[in-house]
Order: sequence, then structure tokens, then C-alpha cells
Amino acid sequence: MNPITYAQTHHDKFLEELKAFLRIPSVSTQPEHKADIERAATWLRDELLNVGFPKAEIMPTTGHPIVYAEWLAAGPDAPTVLVYGHYDVQPPDPLELWRTPPFEPTAVGDDLFARGASDDKGQVFIHLKAAEAFKATAGEPPVNVKCIFEGEEEIGSPSFNPFVFAHTELLAADVALISDTHILGMDTPTIVYALRGLAYLEVKVTGPDHDLHSGIYGGAVLNPINALCRMIARMQDADGRITIPGFYDNVRDLDPDERAELAKLPFDHATWLEEAGVKADWGEPGYTVVERASARPTLDVNGIWGGYIQPGAKTVLPSEAYAKISMRLVPDQNPKEIARLVADYLKQIAPPAVTVEVRDLHGGDGAIVRRDSPAMQAAFRAYAETFGVEPIFMREGGSIPVVATFQKALGIETILMGFGLPDDRLHSPNEKFHIPAFYKGIETVIRFLEGVRQTGV
Repeated sequence: MNPITYAQTHHDKFLEELKAFLRIPSVSTQPEHKADIERAATWLRDELLNVGFPKAEIMPTTGHPIVYAEWLAAGPDAPTVLVYGHYDVQPPDPLELWRTPPFEPTAVGDDLFARGASDDKGQVFIHLKAAEAFKATAGEPPVNVKCIFEGEEEIGSPSFNPFVFAHTELLAADVALISDTHILGMDTPTIVYALRGLAYLEVKVTGPDHDLHSGIYGGAVLNPINALCRMIARMQDADGRITIPGFYDNVRDLDPDERAELAKLPFDHATWLEEAGVKADWGEPGYTVVERASARPTLDVNGIWGGYIQPGAKTVLPSEAYAKISMRLVPDQNPKEIARLVADYLKQIAPPAVTVEVRDLHGGDGAIVRRDSPAMQAAFRAYAETFGVEPIFMREGGSIPVVATFQKALGIETILMGFGLPDDRLHSPNEKFHIPAFYKGIETVIRFLEGVRQTGV
């Protein structure tokens, strides 16, 4: 029996094991789930040992633990693949919107509903089951495999980057492999080759040193909420072009070949508008919707508050106003530099009657990887053989900062082999993982590792 046949004949077993993993409410952002995070790490360590990894351990950090495993039986002449994933999940709230309990995985037709089903426990588990298939049929994988699974991805990975830079020898590899993205459909496999970065800020604007009666002071004292709204409005023009000086200085332009590749993506404008729940698209002139949403930088206000927001009326002139602002960044833009430019601009345009404070909450670099490397071509062939159709290359509008971390710390590129679907409702109620995609993912990873053994990286 070969590894593919083994995987195909153990679907029910694999699915039940995944359900056990999903039942652990490993919510990283909530302190009351600290024990659950540790339980998930232990479960993952034990499962790595069960599927055949000779070494698997829990490694402490200043935050949540990292699970590390290695299987180096292929020998020093074989390539080494470093598999990354995360076992923490988003909070399930609002609970009343779930059709099934978020931590009781439930199969409905061909979909498995649970928090973390697609992001990222289900996709992490693909790699463990691929390893099991090699163990059961060949005794070992065809290449050396290292795994590093963190428990802080959903809170910005505060402990992960320091860990990687402190353990470069332990994590040394020829290529990294991540399954935390999606394909466009079961008939449209997709390989992500570029990701946007992120800069995330909190802005505080202060006017008077206490709330004031708007009937007594209104019109004579500048309202901080009014000031903040005007400042935010000045950060973009009417078409979404960001007006902050220096913001576009390091933006890498799309070349004609890449624009032609992105144009191949199946995109139905009417369907997209319906999915987004909007009447028209909007954004930077000269770029398609696909390009704006994946290859151009953005600026968005994610939250704004201040003053009285409870039922009824209170004629208050508030002392403070707040906003949370995020910038999606493209490769070559530095999150720290962008955060500084934004902070400087806001302070520059602030009226003299208010003061501005800007907190840099977190960020991450964008990344772009070669489409012509041997490892990428091995991934291309693995998708084509498994799904029966050649994959399409695409950029991803979201962020996976670890890709840039591996480039900087380990000097390796990352192959992004995702198996989620666009309607998997990541971070939302009723998150799901398409069960056939889970099974196809295992087969694709098996073929990828075999391909890396044959062609190198």
C-alpha cells in the first residue's frame, strides 16, 4: 500500500481524530482559556508522537507554549521541510449566531463546523496525517520534516518571533511549508505566493481635561471626536489613495506579467458584490478589484469611539476620542516605518486645541516568494495531480507575518499550501472546513513531500 492509498482508506479515522482536536477551546486571547491552550499543546505533542515523529516536545515561551517536532530519518543529503501552523483559535463570540456548538465539531453534509476547523487546526492536522501515511507504508517520510506549531498566532505572535531568532539552528531547514490559506474552489486549486503585511495603531485625541456641557462650551471648545474625524478624513482622498507623505515610497509596483497572472483568477464582479453585501466596489483608480484587495496597500478605521453612546441623549462635549486604524502593507513596506509616518502625520495635522497620542499595537511584514523555485513547482504538480487541474497563483490580501520571519531569521522561503475555501467563515460564527478539502489536502502534502525529495528546493 502506498501513502495515498493509506490516506484514502482512513478517512473516517482521520475525521474523528480531528474532531477531538477541535473540541479543545484553545482561545489564545482570553486568560480563562490558558489551561485549554496548554491542553491543546499537550494533545498536539502526543499526536505527533503517535503518528511517528521520534521527537516531539512542548517548549515554553514568555506566552503560550510552542510545540516542536522533528523526523530526520531521511538523512543529511535529503531536503528538510519546516512545517508551521498554529493551534490557537479565535473566540467563538457571538455564540447565539452559531448553528451548532463551536467546540462540538459537527458534520453537516460535506462540511465540518467548529471554531478552528479551517483556521488552523484542520489544516495543521493535514500534515500530521500525511506523516502517518508515510509511517504506515514507507516507515518514514521521504524528506526530513520539522514542525513548529504556536499558540499565539491569533494575538499577533508576540513570543514567536523571538523564539525563532533564538533557535535558528534548531529550526534550520531548506524550505518552510504552511497551510493557513485557501483555494478558490475544489475545481480551482490555488497557490498563494504573496501576502500583505500589517501595521495596527490606536489613536487617542484629547481636548479638555474633563467632559463639558455642550450647551455651555459647545462652539467655543473643539470637540475631540470632531477633530479626530477630520484628521481621519485627511488620511485618504475620495478614491482611497492614502495621502500620508512617504506612504508609497517603498511600494513594489506590479509588473505586467504579474498583472496578467492575477487576471487569470476567476472573478465574477456581480457575485463578489453580493458576497460583500455592497452595491459597488470602491478604491484606488487604475487597479482591478483583485489587485486592490491583494496587491495594494490600504488604510482602514477598524473602530472609533468617545463620548456618550448609551441609550437616550446626553449633551456632552467629551474629553477624549479614540480610533483603531490598520494598514495592510505590501512587500517592501516596513510596518514600523509606516506606523511612524502615520503617527507623525496625525500629530502634524492635529488642531492646536487637542493633543494626539498614537500607540503601535502590532504589525508584521508582507512577503513575496518565487513562483519558479523547485519547491514551488513541486507544490504546483502536487495540486495538479490531486485535484486534476493545474493550480492558479494568487496574492492574498491578509497577513501571515511568519513568512517574513522565516525569510529573515532562517533565510528560507515558504510554500503556502492552503486548503480552506472562501466561504469557510474564518473568525466568524459557523466556521467550517470542507471535508473533501481536508482529505485532498492530505494527498497533496504527501505528493509535495515526494516531489521535494525528487527535485529539491
